[in-house]
Amino acid sequence: MSRIRITGGTHRSRMLQVIDAAGLRPTPDRVRETLFNWLGQDLSGWRCLDLFAGSGVLGFEAASRGADEVVLVEKDARAQQTLKKHLAELQLPKARIVGGDALKFMSEARFDLIFLDPPYNKGWLDKVAPLLPQWAAPGARLYVEAEHEIESLGAWQTVKRGQAGQVHFHLLEHE
Repeated sequence: MSRIRITGGTHRSRMLQVIDAAGLRPTPDRVRETLFNWLGQDLSGWRCLDLFAGSGVLGFEAASRGADEVVLVEKDARAQQTLKKHLAELQLPKARIVGGDALKFMSEARFDLIFLDPPYNKGWLDKVAPLLPQWAAPGARLYVEAEHEIESLGAWQTVKRGQAGQVHFHLLEHE
């Protein structure tokens, strides 16, 4: 097992264990710091969806930075157990774990920020794109990590981008 730290907010510098699982790539500290510089450090009033939660670090960062609600969706049972353990340790009452397939996730809530960091080379982004309107609140932003640059995803266009090693990361806004 490796470890990753929360980079900001009320739980800054807290370390999280990361299980070894196929396709699990926690977003590096430097990338998360860039993302939250783009978004702003205070997410008070935001509802966030971490659709392929994995290590949960993106969702936990959002909760640490004051998001009103954070939903972490994860299919892998081992990863779910680790997420539940972290949630209990961090005492984040506004965050919750949902077990299951990202494509089958149903919510009456709409989200202001959706994190999409799916396993690479499996076509997940193309599969998720048609579902985004049912999850996104008006003005919602997407944060997307991919193995290549992307210009758009559904009706969202890339407005900021960066690269760290093999990871291309993007902030997208609705057209």
